[in-house]
Amino acid sequence: MDGAGGGAPAPPAYAGVGELPEELAADGTTVVVGDPAAATTVRLYEDPRCSVVEEFEATGAPALREMTLRREAKTEYTLASFRDDRVGGDGSKRAVNALRAALDAGKFTEYHAVIFENMVVNELAGGYTTASLLKLADQVEGLRGETFDSAVTTMKYEDFVTASQKAYEAAGGDDPRGPGTPTVAINGTKVEGDRHNWLFERESFAALLASVRN
Repeated sequence: MDGAGGGAPAPPAYAGVGELPEELAADGTTVVVGDPAAATTVRLYEDPRCSVVEEFEATGAPALREMTLRREAKTEYTLASFRDDRVGGDGSKRAVNALRAALDAGKFTEYHAVIFENMVVNELAGGYTTASLLKLADQVEGLRGETFDSAVTTMKYEDFVTASQKAYEAAGGDDPRGPGTPTVAINGTKVEGDRHNWLFERESFAALLASVRN
């Protein structure tokens, strides 16, 4: 039932990630995934070439994904690309551009999962390239096509990549150019303390999210 006491049934959970609403927020840099009316908002700061983000996506993040599917939370992504400056190449920028193109196709969540599931292999090969990003897109049904392929190949969303990195830097934090990745903020409050337990253990992160919601 809804929380307003009106007796109307609560909307059903999304059947899968392919049903999740996805949109670019009015600020032009935040990617929002999930029910806009969800009571809990979780903001994630991520760089596609960050191995610690890859760990989080495989451990703590599934708990958030389940809450998002149940309409209990929505997720806001700020996509950084600072790793390129630290390790060389332009793989982060290319990956962020490709993720923005996937958002236009309504496939951001699915492609985001594929990106991080394959991050280690791509990093060992020197980082994401146009060819590797297109190959990964083959794993997302309906994503490949002239529009998406062209956006990836031409870096159509380069301005978004730059603006998103600036939004990451503006968030402040311990890192010289931003909060570090992954950084998680729940309803506007950054997760502090023993971040390794809270973010990288599924049950602990689920309990943290539940405590905020309750």
